[in-house]
Amino acid sequence: MPKQELVVLGETGGTAACCPGLLTAPLDEQQAIDLAKVFKALGDPVRLRLLSMIASRAGGEVCVCDLTPAFDLSQPTISHHLKLLRQAGLIDCERRGTWVYYWLLPEMTDRLAGILTRPSADATS
Repeated sequence: MPKQELVVLGETGGTAACCPGLLTAPLDEQQAIDLAKVFKALGDPVRLRLLSMIASRAGGEVCVCDLTPAFDLSQPTISHHLKLLRQAGLIDCERRGTWVYYWLLPEMTDRLAGILTRPSADATS
């Protein structure tokens, strides 16, 4: 299996952007700031549920009209939570007529998984 390179939050591609995960080297200040924004967005049960509903949706996207009824919250509150998930880079959206459709940005969840994954004991290179 080829070794995966990890791009740290807030950095762009290229070999200079590759770095070890959280469990193999300390984060620098900017990496910690960027990562904290994502974890803060995930630190709310409503946002976790919204992210799960979006990520698990067949077809890869969901209309806000399908998300709002699942919560005992107002539409503006749901929109605020979705905005925070967008700002953290976890989801994106597009307006189509009256409704807004949301989808997961798998690059960010893949980065989070990579950052939190312990290195394997047999990884030598």
